[in-house]
Amino acid sequence: MTKSVDIVAGIKIPDSAMAKAATELVQDTETDLLFHHSRRVFLFGALAGERKNLSYDPELLYIGAMFHDMGIMDRYASDTERFEVDGANAARDFLSSYDVAEREVDDVWDSIALHTTPGIPQHKRPIVALVTAGVEMDVLGIGYDEFPEAQRKEVCECHPRGLKFKHGILTSFCLGTIRKPETTFGNVKADVLSKMDPSYERRDFAEMILNSPWDS
Repeated sequence: MTKSVDIVAGIKIPDSAMAKAATELVQDTETDLLFHHSRRVFLFGALAGERKNLSYDPELLYIGAMFHDMGIMDRYASDTERFEVDGANAARDFLSSYDVAEREVDDVWDSIALHTTPGIPQHKRPIVALVTAGVEMDVLGIGYDEFPEAQRKEVCECHPRGLKFKHGILTSFCLGTIRKPETTFGNVKADVLSKMDPSYERRDFAEMILNSPWDS
């Protein structure tokens, strides 16, 4: 179990019964690398929300962040859906046990399903935008200099990246998609399999159009 920290970089970790249940479930299901990554996603997302003066429910942001990679794990992985959709479905099923409005459940679902689809989340409601902002900061370093060094340091002291996080997260993405490579069509995970799976063959959108059954 990770040590209990109530406030990190000025951000309060949600501690409702629902948030605690989510923490326990994710910690028991995911690898340590993904668990700490998910907590950092929440923290960086929340810090971005504060900087942008966005109004949002921290508890829903927490659920979106904590579940965003659950679809990588065998327990929640389907045979045919993108892992992002599997994670979104897992969060929706989890929230069904709590008194959460349908629109808010939809926001959490979208925040997870869209977190690897660049160019869209920032135009959606705050929960959706901030989960992606947290992911992009932690994985890609997008907006890195917008977070003061003290914030970055405190977040990573509480939830360490480790020396090999970059390679570890790529391996996690690969394991989450290698058995269903067709789900990478049109999204960034095609880049992951292209780099890490020698047998992977990227589908070409232009060729699909040219080879469709239409005459012209």
